[in-house]
Amino acid sequence: MKNAQLILMRHGESIYNQKNLFTGWTDVDLSDKGVKEAKESAKLLKNAGILPDICFTSWLKRAIHTAQIVLKEIEWEHINVLKSYKLNERHYGAWQGRNKSEVLKEYGEAKFLAIRRGYDTPPPPLDTNDPRVPWNEKKYQNIEHNLLPLSESLKDTKKRVIEYYNDIVTPYLKEEKKIFISAHGNSLRALVMYLENISKEDIRKFEIPTGEVIVYDFNRELEILNKHVLRS
Repeated sequence: MKNAQLILMRHGESIYNQKNLFTGWTDVDLSDKGVKEAKESAKLLKNAGILPDICFTSWLKRAIHTAQIVLKEIEWEHINVLKSYKLNERHYGAWQGRNKSEVLKEYGEAKFLAIRRGYDTPPPPLDTNDPRVPWNEKKYQNIEHNLLPLSESLKDTKKRVIEYYNDIVTPYLKEEKKIFISAHGNSLRALVMYLENISKEDIRKFEIPTGEVIVYDFNRELEILNKHVLRS
């Protein structure tokens, strides 16, 4: 029997990752290391014989370019690639573009970790007059302002990611398709939290490194049969 399969991949290292900056919805590209990580992950998929039926990614180019590199490297560029802002990284509000070490020093470890690794606490929001608010970007101009965040907790991110997963991705899994999602550290943490029923206490300790690939096999009831992380 053919089983549904979900392949989750965090994008390769971005320019902001490289500089230890909070990124969020800032649309920065992959670093040279990130491109290399994407190619290495593609090799793992190819060696495992995993060829997806459809690909999903966010509206941020570090995830889009990771998907493009992977599909090119495995010579599987013909499949459809569906994009949604609901798979975007968590919005880090006023922390976007700031150095993580400096923010830690300013806020103290307890507050910093409550925001960065916790579930309920968002960072300080962008001011509505800040030029970086999402509705000032052309790609978000057809989306209602109230749907676009000025900052998000992991809880907020999870709400939009799971809504998209249940509405758009799950029907393909019910058809026993192989689904490839190229997304971000926190959008994927939110999805894994949902899939594995991880508590908000335990999710603090869970992290997905750049370029990592997680594979889930499901039965027809969409219960997880197996999970493995691809390793070289």
